[in-house]
Amino acid sequence: MDSLLWPLKVAVAYIMVYIHKALVLVGLPDGAGIAWVLSIVGLTVVVRILIMPLFVRQIRASRSMQLIQPELQALQAKYKGKKDPVSRQRQQEEMMALYRKHGTNPMSSCLPMLVQMPVFFALFRVLASLEAVATGTYEGHAAIGPLTAELAGQVQASSVFGAKLSESFMGSTDGVVKLVAIVLIVVMSVTQWYTMAQLSMKNMPESAKSSDNPMMRSQKMMMYIMPVIFAVTGVQFQIGVLIYWVTSNFWTMGQQFFTIRNMPAPGSEAEKKYRARVNAKRARKGQPSLEEEEAAARAQSGDAQGGGQRVQPVRKDRQKKGVQSPISLEKVADSQQTKAKEPRSAPGGLTPEEIARRRYERRAQARRRSAAKRKSQKKSKRG
Repeated sequence: MDSLLWPLKVAVAYIMVYIHKALVLVGLPDGAGIAWVLSIVGLTVVVRILIMPLFVRQIRASRSMQLIQPELQALQAKYKGKKDPVSRQRQQEEMMALYRKHGTNPMSSCLPMLVQMPVFFALFRVLASLEAVATGTYEGHAAIGPLTAELAGQVQASSVFGAKLSESFMGSTDGVVKLVAIVLIVVMSVTQWYTMAQLSMKNMPESAKSSDNPMMRSQKMMMYIMPVIFAVTGVQFQIGVLIYWVTSNFWTMGQQFFTIRNMPAPGSEAEKKYRARVNAKRARKGQPSLEEEEAAARAQSGDAQGGGQRVQPVRKDRQKKGVQSPISLEKVADSQQTKAKEPRSAPGGLTPEEIARRRYERRAQARRRSAAKRKSQKKSKRG
């Protein structure tokens, strides 16, 4: 396994060593200590920045999956109770066609975690090899890239609250190591659960929250299974690896908070709160609400699209039978186009689009006057 992970182990060692050097330059003490602990935190930040495009792709895929849930549910209802191989194959083919149509893939939401796993195991193996590198007994190599025997000894001696970075819950008899490991595992599990809960509770449309929705069922199942997996496997990981994973989870929480707050899924609870915040800001500035702007845009697009009715071509046999000349046909066509261009009038002589536009303009003017009045009142109070 070390031979397969060797390039990644060297890359991890390079990042840790150079982050450590940068931290020493800004004033942290050299040698064993907090600088090596923070180098693991820095490694996490570098990895998360590098995989940022995958996170954006994950968000888009997750949103697309949420939006196509009604179509997926209709497809599942269509093949409900049909368990023969032909029906299952057709259902799978139609489902994949639906994914291609909307440009999404369920696996895209797993990409950031899958990409991090090799880095995770490479860090695990680097920390496991520290003693061998420090004592000169590491098989086949005198160092791991820039991580020489001296530096490996420093990392091995570095600790968090008395627990060394290279020790684990199962590999140590020290009570302090076990306590620190348990605390980190609990934090790791709780942050993972909270991150997944935010997705399923706040950033999912109401239509997708049905218990019949397989995506909702799988998310709820993963929300409780993943923390258990972390708790079971975490006892095998070194303190340094647990620090990496906890830092990564906090990074994910921050990213997700920003995404849900500023780019919520359509129809979700987060979108309602987002619209309320934006409308409150617009009202303070004397601007129309998002809903009024959207209504005005729809009215304008309706005007643009409602140009004229298509003039039906006259067949040749009708021309032969008819009493109209080509000149009269042109006049009829012109009159039809003129009538089509004339908007349908509502009571009062105005079209519905004109009524909506005038209502929009009146409200916008009222808001501007209200904002100007508030400004003048503030100035008079200051004076």
